Amino acid sequence: MTRIKICGLKRIEDIEAVNELCPDYVGFVFADFSHRYVDKETAVRLKGRLDPRIKAVGVFVNEDYNYVAELLNEGVIDIAQLHGDEDEVYIEKLRGLTSDNEDEAKSADSEKIIKAFNMSKIGNVSEIDNSSADMVLVDSGTGSGKTFDWNRLREIKRPYILAGGLGVQNIAEAVNTLQPYGVDVSSGVETDKLKDVNKMRSFVEIVRKGKA
Repeated sequence: MTRIKICGLKRIEDIEAVNELCPDYVGFVFADFSHRYVDKETAVRLKGRLDPRIKAVGVFVNEDYNYVAELLNEGVIDIAQLHGDEDEVYIEKLRGLTSDNEDEAKSADSEKIIKAFNMSKIGNVSEIDNSSADMVLVDSGTGSGKTFDWNRLREIKRPYILAGGLGVQNIAEAVNTLQPYGVDVSSGVETDKLKDVNKMRSFVEIVRKGKA
């Protein structure tokens, strides 16, 4: 079953909606240039109301890794999604600040780092395959809301989360054609820049049924 991530939650109403729909992940955006931005205090409040079966992902763009680690270690978020120029050194430092022990590192629940790759800037997909991040995400730019040439994804050898321009109009094709590990939606389930519960419900239903 394709995993579902609904990103950019910032209101209690959003949390109530996802608790009903139960996607695998939700995203809190910590990039202050985004209209979906939330600060730590807001994220703590939202996470406190989130169904514990749903993992909270913090989305960051070139943030200080000490702050990212702080949010992970305090349980404000369960996973960090890195959307900037974070390299392997950054990932290693972040992992060192958040790994508890070897047993946890081997556990499926220990997935803590997602590295996002902008396909318009990737020359060779080996950069994606070789990333030490626990998971990888591919899109067309941070919160761009635009699709890209999906044919390039056939070159990727590892599981990936697909993002960028997804919505009820194309998610069935994406899931059936590409069979990604997961799909990530934000603007595609919004109306007037706010999460729309009806669009979220339709999106989740289509992914789980595999057709529109």
